[in-house]
Amino acid sequence: MERPALEIGKPVRDSFLPFAQPFIGDEEIEEVSKVLRSGWLTIGPKVKEFEENFKNYINSKCAVALNSCTGGLHASLLALGIKKDEVVTSTLTYTATAHVIAYVGAKPILVDIDPVTYNIDVNDIRRKITKNTKAIIPVHYAGQPCDMHEIQKIADENGLAIVEDAAHAVGAEYHGKKIGNLGNPTSFSFYPIKNMTAAEGGMVTTSDDKLAERIRKLSYFGIDRSVWNRYGKGGSWYYEVQELGYRYYMTDVQAAIGLIQLKRLEEFIRKRTEYARYLTSRLSKLDAIQTPREKDGRKHCWHLYPIVLNKHFLKIDRDTFIEALRAENIGASVHFIPIHKQPYYKRTYGYDDADFPVANTVFDGLISLPLYPKMTKEDLEDVATAVEKVVEYYRK
Repeated sequence: MERPALEIGKPVRDSFLPFAQPFIGDEEIEEVSKVLRSGWLTIGPKVKEFEENFKNYINSKCAVALNSCTGGLHASLLALGIKKDEVVTSTLTYTATAHVIAYVGAKPILVDIDPVTYNIDVNDIRRKITKNTKAIIPVHYAGQPCDMHEIQKIADENGLAIVEDAAHAVGAEYHGKKIGNLGNPTSFSFYPIKNMTAAEGGMVTTSDDKLAERIRKLSYFGIDRSVWNRYGKGGSWYYEVQELGYRYYMTDVQAAIGLIQLKRLEEFIRKRTEYARYLTSRLSKLDAIQTPREKDGRKHCWHLYPIVLNKHFLKIDRDTFIEALRAENIGASVHFIPIHKQPYYKRTYGYDDADFPVANTVFDGLISLPLYPKMTKEDLEDVATAVEKVVEYYRK
């Protein structure tokens, strides 16, 4: 019988390295303190400033700050008029991507993944389109952009909208253009462990002024967002609810953090890229590990560093491998459990595992390793050493 992972021997590290941590400095803390002292905590001047700065960074025409990427995706679908239709998206994504499709009353049509990038498979998109399809949500997995030329071509040929899920991809680029500047409504996440954070929050960029204003209205209960200053000297108490909206707006406290993080973003990406290259240089030598691969014409921003185990070389499965890393004091995770495997979605839509052969194979060996700017180079070396140690110990 195989010995349990906890008996490998002395751990690589004495203290536990978490899978992910945000980088928050004194400047972020000071900016939040200023907002708290100002007495203006919710939608206010900091949100407007953050929208403007983010828009300029992406080089997009419009930017709307929200409380989450999920809210941005949902509001975008609503603004585009998606209802009891079909929306195509990747099965390898967080449940939020599929949830927002269901929220608007549409059916998520799940698509298998590309075996190299783990992004949505453009050939499978073509196979899954029907007369009821109204939109595609490509997910820029781990920070590497999808094949947007082909996806745009498919959308144009079939009269479909595109809503980009860029939760992982702030700062990524596709053929020299930043994701969020390709013309489609694009939703970003500022969740604590993303490449930049606002504690929580999101942003939608778009080249369509009218769509941006509709998203604004939907994010504030269906009320005209110009009422954000109604309690000021020049404001008015009067408002009108023009349609059913939601509470998706960002606060000044969040925006204050986001403004500082945005200034740090390029340095964060530089460090993530450096760290990713180091891990690849070490781990690509192992036959039991498939390291991430980059495609030409894309700037990967390395939100995640996903490896895939080759089970033919190992005595243990993915779950035990993660436990073995934990025994070495290295945190790890899995991104993601495919949507077609989730009980709610299997029960509601009848997805069949046989329709997603690549996603199934990848998921069986998928592990996300720690990769974030707060790590030291010593931490990074420990991650690589722990993976090498576990592979060698459990080699067939």
